Amino acid sequence: MLISYLSTTVMFQLGLLPGPSGERIPADLANARRTIDLLEVLEQKTRGNLTPEEARLLDDVLADLRMGYVEVETQLAKKPK
Repeated sequence: MLISYLSTTVMFQLGLLPGPSGERIPADLANARRTIDLLEVLEQKTRGNLTPEEARLLDDVLADLRMGYVEVETQLAKKPK
């Protein structure tokens, strides 16, 4: 549940999910990075104490979120200022 909550939070922070009323939420890369970092700490602290399925879920979620972060960061860098 915690992994799901934090991954959804990152997706909101990256602007990949609409807000509760369907509005577009602007990307907040700094907080998205902090939340990804928190998941990385969770991965480090639980290493060896997770079932194989739990470990795979956490690895997959982190990989997806990191890729999403890079994609959003790249898109924002390309936008004219």
